[in-house]
Order: sequence, then C-alpha cells, then structure tokens
Amino acid sequence: MRTIYLDCGMGAAGDMLMAALLELCPEKKEEFLGKMNGLGLPGVKVEAEPAVKCGITGTHMNVTVFGEEEESEDVHDHGHAHTHSHEACEFIATDGLHSHANSHDGHDHHHEDQAAHSHDGHDHSHHHHHHSTMAGIASIIDGLDIPDPVKEDMKAVYALIAEAESHAHGMPVDQIHFHEVGTMDAVADIAGVCLLFHELGADQIIASPVHVGSGHVHCAHGILPVPAPATAHILQGIPVYSTQVQGELCTPTGAALLKHFVKEFREMPVMTTSKIGYGMGKKDFERANCVRAFLGDTAETGDEIAELSCNLDDMTAEAVGFAEEALFEAGALEVYTVPVGMKKSRPGVLLTCMCRREDEEKMVELLFRHTTTLGVREHISRRFTLKRREETVETAYGPVRKKISQGHGVARAKLEYEDLAAIAKKTGRPLEEIRKEIEK
Repeated sequence: MRTIYLDCGMGAAGDMLMAALLELCPEKKEEFLGKMNGLGLPGVKVEAEPAVKCGITGTHMNVTVFGEEEESEDVHDHGHAHTHSHEACEFIATDGLHSHANSHDGHDHHHEDQAAHSHDGHDHSHHHHHHSTMAGIASIIDGLDIPDPVKEDMKAVYALIAEAESHAHGMPVDQIHFHEVGTMDAVADIAGVCLLFHELGADQIIASPVHVGSGHVHCAHGILPVPAPATAHILQGIPVYSTQVQGELCTPTGAALLKHFVKEFREMPVMTTSKIGYGMGKKDFERANCVRAFLGDTAETGDEIAELSCNLDDMTAEAVGFAEEALFEAGALEVYTVPVGMKKSRPGVLLTCMCRREDEEKMVELLFRHTTTLGVREHISRRFTLKRREETVETAYGPVRKKISQGHGVARAKLEYEDLAAIAKKTGRPLEEIRKEIEK
C-alpha cells in the first residue's frame, strides 16, 4: 500500500509540509513551481530554496506577496520577544477583533495586526486593505486552474480554519474576514500542499503525534498561550504533546491540513521507504526545525476491532431487534444474533456487536441500556478488509449506484440493491432481470 508518513516532531506549518512533499517528487519541482506561480494569485511568488538545519539539508518554500513576508513574535519565558517571518492567513472578526491563522514557516503565528505594521521600514499598507469572506475564498479557489478534487480539499481545509477562528472569537463564520495579502499567502500554501498530495496519490497518509511547542505568542489582543486558541481547537481529537521547545510549532493552517488529510496519528508503521523529504522552517532550535515526510509501501495489514457479546434469555424478539437498531445507529460495524441453549434448558440468543476500538465504550453502554444482560464479554479481533468506494452509473432507468471493492488481489463490483429494487417496483419486472440488464 502506497503510504506517506509525516514526522511532526517539530510541529507542522503550511510551507514546511509543502516543502517536504515536494522533496518526495523532485522530478516535478520545476513543473510544480511553474504551476504555483501561474495560479494568478495577486502578487504571489513561490520559490523552493535549499536550507540547512542542524547539518541536515532540506527545502524551504519562500512564499511572498508583493515581495514581502509577514512578521510574528514569540514571547519567551525570560520576557523578550523574537520576531520571525511566517506566512499568515489573517482573520478579522467584524467587531474589530484581529487574529492570524498562519500557515507557514517560522512556526509563530496568530499575531499582530498585519494591516497596522510595515516591513523593512517601508509602508506597504496599500496591499493590506482588502478583505475576503469565506464566500470570497471559495470564489478565489473556484477560479484556480487546478483539478476539482484539489479545489474541494482546499475548501475543506479553509472551512476547518474559519470554524476554529469563529469558535475562538465567538463570532459566526460569515463574520470572519481575511486580509488580502494574508489570504493570497495562505491560498498558495494550501493549494501547494493539496496539489502535492493529489500528485503523489498515496493510498493512506499517516502522521506522528503533533509537537505543539510551548510558551506564548504575541497577538493583537496581548499574549496568548501555545498552542493558540484556533490551533488548539483544530487539533481536538488529534494526539499532541509539548516539550521545553519554546515557540508555536504547529500553525492553524498546518493543523487544518493534517486534520483533513491524515487518517491516523501514531508511530511510524513498518514500511519500505523509497523517498524522504525535509521541509524546513526558518527558525533555528536545538532540534532540526523541519517536517519529515516518508514515501513508501506498507503491507495491507488488518485493523483491530472489538467483538462485544452477551447471552439473553428474557427479552422479546422485538426488544432484541430494537437493541440491534440502536447499536447500528451508533456506528456498529455489524450486529447479529445466534440461537443458543442456556441454563435450565432455556432457549436464548447470543447477541454480538462488532465495532471499532474507539467506539467500544459507547457500545458497551448501549448494550447495558437496551438489553437485560448483567455482563458483556470482550474479544479483540484483527480484520482484513477490501477498500470500498461507490460510483454512479447512468442507465436507461436513471442513475444507479455501484459499490466497488478492491484489495488483496481481488476486485469486485455490486449494484446497489435499493436502487435495483426501486426500478423493479416501478417497472414491475423481476429484480434479477433488471440487474442482469444493467450489468451488460
């Protein structure tokens, strides 16, 4: 199975992820940069530069808007601040609140109002006075010359960021605005990462737990703890940790990209690696400031599931059926009963619920709530599954869904029963006759 593993031992930011992924396909570097610089984003220029951290050579993505990068400040425990360059996607709540959802590099983000400061002693405020809403961002994305699946990925990532900023400020999403320069900068970062994931075409993307850093960052309102509120909101449900490394290591954009693309956060799987990419940040730490990406093949191993079972001899068939429905509605993978003979020669049923490990506690609670059992047995199993997807085929009767399963050297397809049944009822013809006609 073609796998990408992301080592987020120094957090994650948009430009660092883009650089690491680009190093996995160096043969496409010039083509990729040409595509990025041809997107038509006002004032945006994307460059890939060699960078060295702790003696390790990698790539730094330099994303500028009208020739400038943004500045942000870490506040260290000893009281003074350090300024660093980053790529920012600034959000402004319409009540005057200001915050950044920064996507790249230096790792310190959510900081000072970009419209209020200048760079290198020059006033660039004429680039900073336009704002975009989420609808405006979607319009920008729709106008890019990129595949539709990439556009959908970009919108999903932006939705995560905007929702987090909305939650942090207590403002509706439609009242969150983006500064023009910050928007173009972040659109470039998000577009680059989404394009590269699309080009690499991995079957699965796995990442390590995410290092968020420690300390505080300076923002328009004052000093905020690391991780900043928006980042912390996005990272809910993802394993994270902090060390003595001072600074904001995971940005909101980096967090949103990970949350959208990564399906599992754990230690590195057993894999045969073919390429390794190093995406470098600008800041220097005692540890190499980079995201490391591995591309390789992993075996198609099974995943673990829980089988929960209990014996029942004092429930009606309707009550057992109700319990089964409740388990399915809660996300059970399978629920079934088997007739059994119980003590005192009473007939009963063995009720078994198969579920994902993370749903186990919920299913146990439902079994006790909806059955008369006094105890539930647990058995952990490993299962092997085929990858499943759904397609829609056009027929003389209208669209019909088709389920496709592949893996382990097997490929099979099956037309959706509900669709076939609807056609059979409408036409009065046998279901199997309809099935055979469509399959031809």
